[in-house]
Amino acid sequence: MNKKNAIEDNYISIDEAAKYLGIKTVTLRNWIKKKPDLPAHRIGKLWKFKRSELDEWIASGKSAE
Repeated sequence: MNKKNAIEDNYISIDEAAKYLGIKTVTLRNWIKKKPDLPAHRIGKLWKFKRSELDEWIASGKSAE
């Protein structure tokens, strides 16, 4: 894995993930509750995401369910 990929695969915040997906943070919070296959990771009290996992989730078509 080159350095660029390593940086892109760092965890991002729920606000950054929502922006990355082009949705509001409140929508993403609802999805965390309603979509069990959403690749969200709870770290302490915070939700964190990896762009690569979000990309895979979208590509799988599960985001449309």
